Amino acid sequence: MNISKNEQRALHVLALGGRILHERETGPKVTAALCVTREGMILADFDLNVFARLRRKRLIESRAGSPYRISRKGRLSVRAQLDNQGG
Repeated sequence: MNISKNEQRALHVLALGGRILHERETGPKVTAALCVTREGMILADFDLNVFARLRRKRLIESRAGSPYRISRKGRLSVRAQLDNQGG
């Protein structure tokens, strides 16, 4: 599966205990998404496009309206890296 660098970075944050906070205006459509690390830092290059691609590939999931977390498929497809600073 082809996973971009931004998607890979977000999956790595989620694998380490992060989450994606999402907002909805009216209806089921997500209007804003924010990727937060377990320390509370915000991932800068995360936007709705990356969020939509991760959801479409079923690498993230939300249960009962809770914040999005990494799915089993996402855990299996994330590549190992020493830290989140790598290029």
